[in-house]
Amino acid sequence: MSAGDKERDLLSGFQPSFEHFSTQALHVGQDAEQWTSMAVVPPISLSTTFKQVAPGKHTGFEYSRSGNPTRNCLEKAVAALDGAKYCMAFASGLATTMTIAHLLKSGDGIICMNDVYGGTNRYFRRVGSEMGLQTCFIDCTSLKCLREAIKPNTKLVWIETPTNPMMNVTDIKACAELVHKHGDIIMVVDNTFMSPYFQRPLALGADICMYSATKYMNGHSDVVMGLASTNRDDLYQKLKFLQNAIGAVPSPFDCFLCNRGLKTLSLRMRQHFKNALAVAQFLEADPRVEKVFFPGLPSHPQYKLTKQQCTGTSGMISFLIKGNLENAKIFLENLKIFCLAESLGGYESLAEHPAIMTHASVPVEERMVLGISDTLIRLSVGLEDVEDIIEDLHQALKVAHPNVVTSPI
Repeated sequence: MSAGDKERDLLSGFQPSFEHFSTQALHVGQDAEQWTSMAVVPPISLSTTFKQVAPGKHTGFEYSRSGNPTRNCLEKAVAALDGAKYCMAFASGLATTMTIAHLLKSGDGIICMNDVYGGTNRYFRRVGSEMGLQTCFIDCTSLKCLREAIKPNTKLVWIETPTNPMMNVTDIKACAELVHKHGDIIMVVDNTFMSPYFQRPLALGADICMYSATKYMNGHSDVVMGLASTNRDDLYQKLKFLQNAIGAVPSPFDCFLCNRGLKTLSLRMRQHFKNALAVAQFLEADPRVEKVFFPGLPSHPQYKLTKQQCTGTSGMISFLIKGNLENAKIFLENLKIFCLAESLGGYESLAEHPAIMTHASVPVEERMVLGISDTLIRLSVGLEDVEDIIEDLHQALKVAHPNVVTSPI
């Protein structure tokens, strides 16, 4: 079987994505009739305040923090893509995390996946603790660990799947069923790595689906934003109040850009998946690579689970380069197409060193337990021609390991 045949077999192993996704992304919340100008593309509403027809009587908008026409378009579109009744946009992914945390009170307990984005870990560990929130970090891929971690004061379970950066996959449905047996515990799933095109956490039992929209949802590395969707009326009312009361909202221009990014989300995610699969196969076969972490590979320990709850995987890959920190640095410093930078999910390929960059705030002893070693490298595979992406990785690996003989690519 040729490499191309193998790739097609793996791609076809995932079920088609959600019905009518692209149509919803293009049209929900975008009706031209909502504007007096009948604009086909939603305009950027920069006004911070709106005229009232009488004291306390308005036509739907009062003050831009409370609600904005451009933001409304984005929130309606994302709600449709998530299969949700409601969506709220925030100034960043961490602003979304903070606002959700404000659903709790001092003394409440949080269970958080141990392998999460470094900023999430830092927020719960260093900021949430100052607010009196008690967070324990566990391996949520183990239902036994999750069951044992639930205490009488547990009010929030935070799951990230696939995880950042180790690409662990958690069974969302099984976790939700377990969590909801223990009373009114809110289960949040960080869906940043997958986007709603490949995974819908609310349909699997999550109470809130959140994103750093900075990544795949916007997709062009020019917006910092967060999103949260829910089907629960009570959570929506509380979060909507907090969105206004705390005020961590995005600008109308950022909402316009993210809304525009959604229009190509399905196209981008399909190509990210295709490119990343080819890259993962290349890395897995390369003698200069110790191990590859990619849920779209059959070698991934949760490959079957990924196929059950996802319709594909994104462009995120982590791998261990053979050698030591110096080999990892040489590799990263010699990439030409990949840009050495934090973040992910844009059209361009990025590479980073988690232990030094995105997860430097995670205590070193915890990083070691999680496997975030000096030789771990995280890739965000972009939309360039995959032949050029692989050639770039090959030449950088060659510089990092000049004495290793490899087959022609």
